[in-house]
Amino acid sequence: MPDDSAPVALAVDIGGTKVDAALVTHDGRVLPGTTVRRPTGRASSREQIADSITEAAASALAHLTGEQRLLGIGIGSAGPVDLPHGVVSPLNLPNARGLAVVELLGGLAPHVPVRLALDGTCIALAEHWLGALAGCRTGLAMVVSTGIGGGFIANDQPVTGASGNAGHIGQIRIDAAADGDPFAGTVEAIGSGTATVAWARAQGWPGASGEELAAAYRSGDDIAIRAVHRSADAVGRAIATAATLFDLEAAAIAGGFVNVADDYIDLVRAAAERSAVLPYAKAVRVERSSLGGDGPLLGAAALVLRG
Repeated sequence: MPDDSAPVALAVDIGGTKVDAALVTHDGRVLPGTTVRRPTGRASSREQIADSITEAAASALAHLTGEQRLLGIGIGSAGPVDLPHGVVSPLNLPNARGLAVVELLGGLAPHVPVRLALDGTCIALAEHWLGALAGCRTGLAMVVSTGIGGGFIANDQPVTGASGNAGHIGQIRIDAAADGDPFAGTVEAIGSGTATVAWARAQGWPGASGEELAAAYRSGDDIAIRAVHRSADAVGRAIATAATLFDLEAAAIAGGFVNVADDYIDLVRAAAERSAVLPYAKAVRVERSSLGGDGPLLGAAALVLRG
C-alpha cells in the first residue's frame, strides 16, 4: 500500500489556458483526488488569473491531512520568468505580466519555502527524476504542443540561467527570419502543433485540428504526411543543435502533439541524426516521455522535493 503519510509538496503549474495544482509525495506520486484545475486564458484579467492560481493551490492544499507534512510549494510557469524577483510574465497571459506568484502563494503556507522555475525546467527535472532522462548527467526535455518549450539538465542539475529562462528551445531560429515577425523561422513557428496545422491548411488541407491531422496522417493524406514530417524535422534539428552545444546523452519529448503520428518520435530521431554534424551529437538518444500529463506537476514538486 502507498504511504500517504509521506512528506509532500504542493505543486502548481501555470499555463496559458489553465493552472493545475496537486499534492505530490516524496517518491514522485501525484496523490489521487488532490489535483485541482482552474482556467486562465489570454482574455483573463490580472485579478482573474491571480484568483485562479490562488484558488487552485488553496484547493489542492486543503487535501493535506493531519498525518502529512508539507515540505514546500513548487511553481512551474510558462515564461518568461524572473527568478530573482519571483515573478512571471507568460506570453499567452499578457495581463499577468510581472505577477509576483512567489509572494502570492507564499501566504498559503508562510512557514515553508516557495520555489519557482520555468515550466520547461520543471519538465526537465521530472524527466531526470522519473522519466526518460533518469540516469543521465546531461539531457534535454522538450514539450511539443500548442507551442514548443524545453529545459536542460547539465551535470545532474537544472540549467536556469541568469533570469531563469534557459531552455526556451522553441525560440531558437532554424530558418530565415521574416521582416516584422520575430518568431518566424523558429522551431516553435515551424514545428509546434499550432504551426503545423496552420501550414497544412495553407497547403490546401481542409482540417482544423491536430486530431484531424493525425487521422489524415494515418489515412495516408499527402499534405498531412508532409506537415508531420516538417514538424518532426524542425524538432530534430533543434535537438541536433542542442546536442552539439551541450553534448547531450538524451532528449525526452513530451506534449500532446507527439501523438499526431505513431512514428513521430522515430521521425524526430532520424532528423536529429541527419542534422547533426559531429559524431557525439549524432549519438544523442531521443525518447518519448513516459510521464504523461503528470510531468509538469512532478517537475514543480521536484523543486521542493529534490532541491
